Amino acid sequence: MAVPVTPPPLPVTWRPHRTRVVAYGFAVLIVLGAVVMAVFISEPFTLIDRIALVMFGCAVAFVLHLLGRVRVEADDEGVTLVNALRTHRYTWPEVIDVTLLVGDPWPRIDFSDGRTIGAMGIQGSEKARARRSTAELAALIRERGEARED
Repeated sequence: MAVPVTPPPLPVTWRPHRTRVVAYGFAVLIVLGAVVMAVFISEPFTLIDRIALVMFGCAVAFVLHLLGRVRVEADDEGVTLVNALRTHRYTWPEVIDVTLLVGDPWPRIDFSDGRTIGAMGIQGSEKARARRSTAELAALIRERGEARED
C-alpha cells in the first residue's frame, strides 16, 4: 500500500538530474572539441570551414540544451510542462490525472479536453525520484484540480 503524499509547497519545479548532467556535459565537450578541432585542423581547410565546424558544434549543443532544459513547474495558477520542443501551460481545472507506469520514460498527464501529454521533466529512469515526483504532482492535482477527491 502506498503512503499518501502531501502536496509540496508552491511554487515547485521538478527536473531530471542525470539527463541534465549528461546533456550539458556533452554539450560542453562537443563545443570545446569543435573549437580545438577548428584551431588545429590541417591547412586545406579555410577559415569558413573552421567557423562552420564550430557552428555545427554549437548547433549540437543547442539540441542537447533542448533536452537538458525539460522540467515540470507547478504554481498557484497551474502547471507548466517544458518539454524538448514545446512549452505547455495549463490551469489546475484543466489537469485531470498523472500516471507513471513501470517502464515509461516519463509520466503522462491527462487533461480535461482529452489530450495526454508526456511530462519529460520527470524522468522514469530515475526510479524512486520519479515515483516521488509523480506522487507529489498527483497530490497537487487532487488538491487543486477539477476532479477533487473528497
